[in-house]
Amino acid sequence: MADHNDLGNKGELFAQDFLRKKGFKILETNWRFQHKEIDIIALKDDFIVFVEVKTRQTNYFGEPFVFVDTAKQRFLVKAANEYITRFNREEEARFDIVSILYNDHKKDIQHIEDAFYARL
Repeated sequence: MADHNDLGNKGELFAQDFLRKKGFKILETNWRFQHKEIDIIALKDDFIVFVEVKTRQTNYFGEPFVFVDTAKQRFLVKAANEYITRFNREEEARFDIVSILYNDHKKDIQHIEDAFYARL
């Protein structure tokens, strides 16, 4: 497995643990729609939360969350709509980003709630 895939997988596991500790109930991980995936789908309070996890070893080119560009946001919104329709979810939807800097076994996790709004 490529190093960046390994880093991404570690980041997603860190994010799941982090969210559980904050009271999130994880419904799905790596849920696929068409050719892409939603990293984490969870419940928190009265929201269904679609979470994108970005993990980097350095912030030299910017914090990990800045790599969730508008194209990625549009895809996440479309995938979330499919999930909501397919599973007849009635909660209000929210889009969060978990941004992780991980190197030399140190990790810095930022959770950005309501990171962007649903725009198609």
